[in-house]
Order: sequence, then structure tokens, then C-alpha cells
Amino acid sequence: MTHPLRIGYLVPQFPGQTHIFFWREIAALEAMGHEVHVFSTRPPAAGLIAHDWSGDAMARTTYLGRPAIGPTLGALTRLTPRGLPLWIARQGREGPRLARDAAVTLGAAQTLRDQARARGLDHVHAHSCGRAALIAAFARRMGGAPYSLTLHGPLHDYGPGQALKWAGAAFGTVITQKLLDELANSLPDHLPPRLVVRPMGVDTDVLRRDGPYAPPQRGRPVRLFSCGRLNVVKGHQDLLQATRQLLDQGVDVRLDIAGEDDDGGTGYRAELEALIARLWLQDHVRLLGAIDADAVRAHLQKAHLFVLASWHEPLGVAYMEAMAMEVPVIGTDAGGTRELIDDGRTGLLVEPRAPGPLARAIRDVVADPDRLARYAAAGRARVEADFQTRFGAETLADEIRRALSDQRSDAGTGNGSEADGASGA
Repeated sequence: MTHPLRIGYLVPQFPGQTHIFFWREIAALEAMGHEVHVFSTRPPAAGLIAHDWSGDAMARTTYLGRPAIGPTLGALTRLTPRGLPLWIARQGREGPRLARDAAVTLGAAQTLRDQARARGLDHVHAHSCGRAALIAAFARRMGGAPYSLTLHGPLHDYGPGQALKWAGAAFGTVITQKLLDELANSLPDHLPPRLVVRPMGVDTDVLRRDGPYAPPQRGRPVRLFSCGRLNVVKGHQDLLQATRQLLDQGVDVRLDIAGEDDDGGTGYRAELEALIARLWLQDHVRLLGAIDADAVRAHLQKAHLFVLASWHEPLGVAYMEAMAMEVPVIGTDAGGTRELIDDGRTGLLVEPRAPGPLARAIRDVVADPDRLARYAAAGRARVEADFQTRFGAETLADEIRRALSDQRSDAGTGNGSEADGASGA
């Protein structure tokens, strides 16, 4: 029997409204017999804590804390002999931003290092390439546990210091081939020895219909469902414009949008509410706020069509959830969505930022019950084959074991490198 691993699992602002994937992966790792220790930077805003499992998640999460001068200065003294300040100074225009992020994260890195030692962790995995990745990288350079990263979106979204973050990692996982290609082009000389494409996934045992999918009935409203945080890049405003066009064309639709803005309801939500009023959609559109996984499943059970109009989507767990529930999907051909949705077979893709074509796609597909049924069945089969949570958990455990084995081999041959060196980053 393979020896179970002790894994540190680092997620920023856990548990946020889009973090169901991480909770599922933690459960999958534990079902495999591994010991998972959850770390985060800080809890999310109160308005974004929506899951029925949020309380359990927060109770078992060790929060590394906000910036503090004392721990930061103490951590800096451990790195200064290896030239970190000089290395930061050499980063040109990126230097000031990296210095700021270092000041914010060094104290947390010291805490992570101490916690990993106290708990005997084999490895720390950072599910981010932002400041959480910097925390893991600095902790390693202070003599802490080996670490790895997952890239969930375009590299430029995750702040400065990417060379430092990636060069010290034991391995990395990337959710799409498109992102892997971009990463290889951006950091050709600073990548770890292994990079693996491993998409996010969903639990297809939980996300299963209670009964067969039924298309909309003639003379009854078409029920649309969308799920994504309230942010301009998610394209909800485009979906609202498309909804207005459908109503003007005589297609009676009801749209529910699940998700909240990053300010817990005091930010972009107000703009969407104003647009709903301006388009006279109050009787046809509901903003549900941040809702838990059971509520999402219930809405998918009732929906005739799932629509997400993102301007850019690295892949899309929300699409996977809908497809697993055998709800036909319409998405945008932006980012890595094509690696999930096979246009015309497992769903439809339209151009982003285009309410007109989106409205036409919705109108055409809801008028074709046979087409809806084909998309529903093919979408479920696609997710079952390639996008289950346990696949990611298995990949993560396998790569950690491989990295630990390589580390032992290097130590035995005298080829290991010092963990606290910043000069080679």
C-alpha cells in the first residue's frame, strides 16, 4: 500500500464563492487516505461566504494573517544573506511591485514554514500564482517544505515575481493546454522540471439529475440559468442585453444569475441592478447573490439552458456543473473554453461581447428540442470522461510522490540545491 501523504493545501481567501472545486478536491484527497492541512491568507468578505460547508472549511483552515512589520523583518533577515533584496532591485519596473508583495507576504511565509515543520508536511500545494504562490516560495527559501503551483488563468493576472514563484517549485499543474503554452512562452528559463495539464473537475455523483432533462414547452417561459461572480468580465451585462432582445422578439425568458461581486454585494451588483431597471427586466431577471452548491444544483435541475457570456474564461467550472447536470450550455469562444465545450456537439460557443449573436443562439437552440437533448447527453458524457474532481486529486498526489522521490534521489547523489537561495530564481 502506498504511504499516505501529508499535504499543505494553500488557497487565497478560502472559502470564497467560487471555491467549491477546492473543497471537492480536498475531500477527494482525503478519500484516497491522504492528510490535508488547509491554509489560507485570510477569510473572504462576509457576503461571499455562502456555502453550507463554509463553517467547516473555516474551522479547519489555518489563516496565515495580515501583514505585520515584526514577522516581515524577521523573515527578511533569513533571506537577505542570499541576496533577495538585490534580486528584487534587479527586476526593473517590476521591482517596486515585487517589493510591495514581498513586504505583504514574508511574515505569512515564515508562519507557513513553521506550521509545515510542526505538522511534518511532505509538501505544500498553492492553488494560485498570486501572493499565495509567493508565500509558498518564500517559505521554501527559508528552509520550509517543497511546494508546487496551479495556474488557473492568464499569468499576467497574478502579479509580479512569477520567475521567482515558478523557479523554486517542484512541479506545476495548469488547467488548459492554452495556458501551458502561454506559460512556456512567458517563462522559458524559470519553469520547474515538470508541468502537467490537469483541468479542474466536478463531482459527477453529486451533480446528477433526479429525472430526465425536459426541453421548454410551447407557450411556457424558457428558464435560463447563469452562474459566475458579478464582474464585468463575466459578461452578465451582455446576457441582460440578449435577454431584452429575446423578449422583444417574442421569446418569453426567465433568467436567474447566481453569484456576487467581489465586494460582497456593494460593488458591480449595483451597475447590473441599474441595467436591469433600464432594460425593464425586473419581471424577467433575478440576481440570486452567492448561493451554496445545493442551491446551484436545484437551479440547474429546473433550467432549460445554461448561459455564461464571459469575455474571457480560462476553462469554467460553472459550465462543467451544468454539463454534469445534463443542462445544455451556451458559452463564449474566449480563453480555454474550447478545451471543454466542443462547439455544435457538447454545447454552443458564440463570440464574446456580442449580445445579438448570443440572443440568436439562445432563440435557435430553445426552438429545437432534439438539439437540446443531444447537447444535454453529450455534455454529461464529456464531463464524466475528462473533468471529474478525483482526476485532479490523483494527479496532485502522483506528482507530489514523484517530486519527493526525485528529491531523495538528488540528495543521495549530492545534486540537491539549497532551499533558501534566492539568487537563482
